[in-house]
Amino acid sequence: MTTEGIETVVLETHNWGKAAKFFQSLGFELEFETDHHSGQFRGKRGPSVFIAEVPETQETRTRLVLKAPGAAEPGPDVEVVNPYQPTHYGTEEMTVRDPDGRLWTLKA
Repeated sequence: MTTEGIETVVLETHNWGKAAKFFQSLGFELEFETDHHSGQFRGKRGPSVFIAEVPETQETRTRLVLKAPGAAEPGPDVEVVNPYQPTHYGTEEMTVRDPDGRLWTLKA
């Protein structure tokens, strides 16, 4: 399997409104907003940034999503944490772990 690079940076926040204004102040344009306090931004170059609000009781996380053409399986040196599964937004995603324990999302 060969990935095509970073597709999206997913950021969780405790305040969607403040996070959205922050990224817009940096020059990112809102591509779309959902009805559940999240949305996707795009800069002039590079991957999109998807921001999702989570409850104050939940720790915020950052995920890098790599674009993987098709739903190809990774090589033998890649630990699969969760195999490809359909998402509610129409793609398939797999979670893998790198040698240092970081989790990565592969989006087909």
